[in-house]
Amino acid sequence: MKKKKSKKKQTISNLKEQKLGQTKNSAKLLLFVFGIGPIIGIIIFLYSKGFFNSPTISIINN
Repeated sequence: MKKKKSKKKQTISNLKEQKLGQTKNSAKLLLFVFGIGPIIGIIIFLYSKGFFNSPTISIINN
């Protein structure tokens, strides 16, 4: 009977480890999306407004 109880405890601990691993992976995914996503969005916005284009210098001859 003691062996049966230990098996149940082992399976419960294994399930807890699997759930913990899933939460770690989802936490990494959320940090990536909300950390890198806005940076990429800002870069795209600035590029669309011409922020990264080199300025043109026009010389007026009189």
